[in-house]
Amino acid sequence: MDRRQYILALDQGTTSSRAIVFDRSGKAVSTVQKEFKQHYPQPGWVEHDPEEIWESQCMAAARAIEAAGLGAQDIAAIGITNQRETVVVWDKATGKPIHPAIVWQDRRTADLCGRLKEEGCSKVIRKKTGLLLDPYFSGTKIHWILENIGGIRERAERGEVLFGTIDSWLIWKLTGGKAHVTDVSNASRTLLFNIHSLEWDRELLGLLYIPEAMLPIVKSSSEIFGYTEEGPLPHGIPIAGVAGDQQAALFGQACFKKGMAKNTYGTGCFLLMNTGALPIQSQHKLLTTIAWRIGNRTEYALEGSVFIGGAVIQWLRDELQIISSAQECNELATTVKDSNGLFLVPAFTGLGAPHWDPQARGTAIGITRGTNRAHLCRAALESIGFQVADLVRAQMEDSGLPLAQLRVDGGASRSDPLLQFQADLLQSEVVRPKCVETTALGAAYLAGLAVGYWGDMGEIYNNWAEADHFQPNRSAEEIQPLLDSWNDAVSRSLGWKH
Repeated sequence: MDRRQYILALDQGTTSSRAIVFDRSGKAVSTVQKEFKQHYPQPGWVEHDPEEIWESQCMAAARAIEAAGLGAQDIAAIGITNQRETVVVWDKATGKPIHPAIVWQDRRTADLCGRLKEEGCSKVIRKKTGLLLDPYFSGTKIHWILENIGGIRERAERGEVLFGTIDSWLIWKLTGGKAHVTDVSNASRTLLFNIHSLEWDRELLGLLYIPEAMLPIVKSSSEIFGYTEEGPLPHGIPIAGVAGDQQAALFGQACFKKGMAKNTYGTGCFLLMNTGALPIQSQHKLLTTIAWRIGNRTEYALEGSVFIGGAVIQWLRDELQIISSAQECNELATTVKDSNGLFLVPAFTGLGAPHWDPQARGTAIGITRGTNRAHLCRAALESIGFQVADLVRAQMEDSGLPLAQLRVDGGASRSDPLLQFQADLLQSEVVRPKCVETTALGAAYLAGLAVGYWGDMGEIYNNWAEADHFQPNRSAEEIQPLLDSWNDAVSRSLGWKH
């Protein structure tokens, strides 16, 4: 293997397309990002232009290779990670989308999900897919397109119209239409894939009237999916690693052992715990999902979501205008020893696991005449930590596994006061890695493994390096009253929207 070679990761997100070139040590050599437009045609609807996604991703990839001073001969493989659950349907003959991409955030199928619940479909969906019946996932979005675009269902039954999540769309375009494929981690987010038998499930397809002919072939997360055709990228580069963004971050954090967990502190938070070779059905409304499949071994994860994580800091900045930046929030929070009895529950769009209450609304309780903006900043940061701690406890109870360490990434993971509070709440070590581009890095690792760029997962595990770690400063006895008050505050926020 040429020691000069590199891996190109395509990180196709909800608001931007990024491309990062990694070297053998897992270090980012160059990074290019291109934002694209968000479309909101109706309240609750969110769409993207698939062609704009494609063009933005190509531009980012070409510029990242150029910025690193590399040529085609230097790229050993391409890894792809993507916004999950977003749906693209396109014409097989022309490669043109037949409708805008329906984004994971889109809620247009809420009524359909309600009808399916009334018909008693939730239990079989939960058992086979590990998911809750919710508009979040891909299946009901595909159904909506088939029902609302004239003549498409018949064409889909003939295999003339194809469905894919964003990874499938990019691979189709990169390979010149030669590969209609996805990986198990993305397939497991569709409501259509049986995570036990690892195949598209005909009963689930029947529930949503979706023709199997339009679905991609499902592969592992680390194998050759196809090769680039002449076009925006050089010809003949293997596309060799694919995973949905949160699973890719779990892999990039080298959480390869059962019980290892990572939390991404973004606009929301995504906590994933590796549960090993057996899927665990949650008793706390967590999702059971496929983490990745390498060779003939499938690893599973429990996943919990916080809807409003870092977004609560944006709320302080943009709506309340009491801070000018996240950094100012951190600085103000450190000027007070605690929140002075203030608890902020940022249920602005309801609460995710373990509550799953769409009717919950934001609540601030414990305000006194002495409450000031520093206390509000501290309560906002602590609200993120409390919500993540709720997820961790749910995961530990579901899995029976202790949490020895939480690996963290995402924008809000730069906040030292947040991570220290998180360590105190969890009574566990919280570790921030040197490379915080864990999503793209996970895709790169999966691709590199497939082509022998990295020898095995042990080599990748040894690549992982910490930048900072936070140990608990307070005892469990000191923390418990805070947790009790938080739980009380949450209970007052539930079921508020009438």
